[in-house]
Amino acid sequence: MYRHILVAADGSEHSLRTAERAAELALLQGDGEVTIVYVVDGEQSKSDVLAEGDKSLIDQRRHERLEPVEKILEEKQVPFRVEIKHGEPGPTIVNYANDENFDIVIIGSRGLNTLQEMVLGSVSHKVAKRANCPVMIVK
Repeated sequence: MYRHILVAADGSEHSLRTAERAAELALLQGDGEVTIVYVVDGEQSKSDVLAEGDKSLIDQRRHERLEPVEKILEEKQVPFRVEIKHGEPGPTIVNYANDENFDIVIIGSRGLNTLQEMVLGSVSHKVAKRANCPVMIVK
């Protein structure tokens, strides 16, 4: 039922809990696979360039943010892959989930950018409203 699982992750504590739930769901299915999506918005992209300058270092830092999420899936022996996308997190996650026909999206109720969340509304709320598949919001 939920074999094609999308996990939205940003390296926050909530994204670690989403990885735990995704692993449980994938293992229940027996042959589930997880795609971890990390969306870099314009502001994050600018600060990454200013902090690192070198594209390979920027890519390395972005992957390092996801290592704890990957570790959870590796320990539970759940097959996964990582996709890094650019854009506004909510619409980018929704478009990716809908275009790739995921069975479920698992997303944390909060992420790293709490200011943006308060001003613009939560990413998880936007995803839940617009995704064509079920959305699990993890607290």
